Amino acid sequence: MAKLKIVRTDGSELVGEITPSVEYSFELHHKKGFHRAFREDEMQTMVYWLAWEVTRRSGETVKPFSIEFIDTLRSVEVLDSDPLA
Repeated sequence: MAKLKIVRTDGSELVGEITPSVEYSFELHHKKGFHRAFREDEMQTMVYWLAWEVTRRSGETVKPFSIEFIDTLRSVEVLDSDPLA
């Protein structure tokens, strides 16, 4: 699975996996297959939504997905999974 490295404006970081349940939630929300969405649409907003879902599933209390949540982000990077882990 790929991972997200989420860096917030306060300097805190979270690295979380894009699990099958995160992909499922993405597809329900965006009404499009996960891989197809990134191949065809290439919208950074979708990466921010994934960051929101990964953060929410980590147990943190997060604001609803909106500009207020996005304003808490400094960067979101998609990482390859570690094949040795």
